[in-house]
Amino acid sequence: MIYQLHREQLLPCSLDDAWEFFSTPRNLDRLTPDSVGFKITHCESETMHEGQIIGYKVKVAPMIWVTWLTEITLVDDRKTFIDDQRVGPYKVWHHTHRFEEKEDGVLMTDDVTYVLPFGIFGRLANALFVRRQLNHIFDERARLTDAIFSP
Repeated sequence: MIYQLHREQLLPCSLDDAWEFFSTPRNLDRLTPDSVGFKITHCESETMHEGQIIGYKVKVAPMIWVTWLTEITLVDDRKTFIDDQRVGPYKVWHHTHRFEEKEDGVLMTDDVTYVLPFGIFGRLANALFVRRQLNHIFDERARLTDAIFSP
């Protein structure tokens, strides 16, 4: 099964400020809830660029950590960037980030396409846990982003 997650958030800031923040890979730490268990383990450049590999450790269950490597596969300055999983807990992870200047701020859009491994067991895991966890992560990201960009 192919799953989709779509989120939009209006940020009360300039396009330059939004892009500067979200195109800095280490800021992902600031936007990920502590409860998720997420640590950046490899990030050679503080400035995002195509071909960049970013490594993480992610807690998938109590005391079970997995390696997750993503590659930045597209950067269109101040408009969009894409990260794709190379190694990790998903069979497929494709995350498109878009930024669009609006009259009252920046519309940030996240589109995630993901596939879980293990066939029917992956579908069951999505129904019981994964979808809920991803929604929690993106809900918290929205809350934390609001706090960062609120005037």
